[in-house]
Amino acid sequence: MTVTRAAVLVESGREAPYAKSRPLEVAELTLDPPGPGELLIRVGAAGLCHSDLSVINGSRVRPLPMALGHEAAGEVVEVGEGTDFAPGDHVVLAFVPACGACERCVGGRPALCGPGARANGAGTLLGGGRRFVAADGSRPHHHLGVSAFSEYTVVSAKSAVKVDDDLPHEIAALFGCAVLTGAGAAFYSAKVQPGDTVAVFGLGGVGLAALLAAKAAGAAEVVAVDVVDHKRYLAERLGATSTVAGGSEAVEAIRDLTGGGVEKVIDTTGVVAVLEQAYAATRPGGTTVTVGLPAPGVPLTLPALSLVAEERTLRGSYLGSCVPARDVPRFIGLYRSGLLPVDALLSHRLRLDDVNAGFDRLRSGEAVRQVVTF
Repeated sequence: MTVTRAAVLVESGREAPYAKSRPLEVAELTLDPPGPGELLIRVGAAGLCHSDLSVINGSRVRPLPMALGHEAAGEVVEVGEGTDFAPGDHVVLAFVPACGACERCVGGRPALCGPGARANGAGTLLGGGRRFVAADGSRPHHHLGVSAFSEYTVVSAKSAVKVDDDLPHEIAALFGCAVLTGAGAAFYSAKVQPGDTVAVFGLGGVGLAALLAAKAAGAAEVVAVDVVDHKRYLAERLGATSTVAGGSEAVEAIRDLTGGGVEKVIDTTGVVAVLEQAYAATRPGGTTVTVGLPAPGVPLTLPALSLVAEERTLRGSYLGSCVPARDVPRFIGLYRSGLLPVDALLSHRLRLDDVNAGFDRLRSGEAVRQVVTF
């Protein structure tokens, strides 16, 4: 068995500041060896994401206790039977373990893998097991098949993508969620083309990755929208042609800037009211893409007639509509060429013991992308 220190969510919905209420407890756990088709990973870096925060604040219900964290990179230490990996391989971990055999996987949509979704909802690995063991013998759940806020973790090999070992873990980790989700939303879900006008609502790691991808795809104009001043300034440095303060005036400001709205809009906030604004900022014939995860059951209100009379498209995008085995290497290639400078998204580095304070920074909007390094 492997001994590891991990950040375990013991209770959702504790009041912020989290540095005081400490919903994540750093505990010493043991890990069972990897089973068939599984890998033991030494985690090099793990990113803090709003999808983690939504479990912490209780807006997305998950079985507890849970070893949290889903955006990561690391090194293979031990392999289970029947994998194509070897000790020493460097990997990026994707948060949907795609089985490769279900109808959606075979159809080229592994982000919608049925067995992967069921395992993620149950807090298990793809094969149904839980590998963490607490001191009292109980077994904390896995978060999205990754549980990256841990020195070591066991994952399904279906969650891992091999990458070159000269890519620093703290950069590689970003490709597991922020870059797949944001860049994929621009390239695949919105299908940004040369000359398009684009707006991005929400300028965290996912939104800024979408902005970078829109620029790389040849967008003629990219409007960046956020309520936080320093995020808009960063968007300008990363190539946004205009910035707009988030809020009730955002739609009118975008229409004024672009002569009636933009062709492609990407909403990354997970806030239904903002998605409604994003739709309103899309011109007739345009496409609105949403990647954020609002609380279950929150209704969306849109003028239904516009879908037909204005030939609008409203599209959801999960994992950026990506195929991780194809797109992690593809996007890393764009990073190395300078077309996706995602290292600019990394705003804070922290240690595992400071993870609760990190989520305070994320919640307040102070941080763009933070990584825990080991």
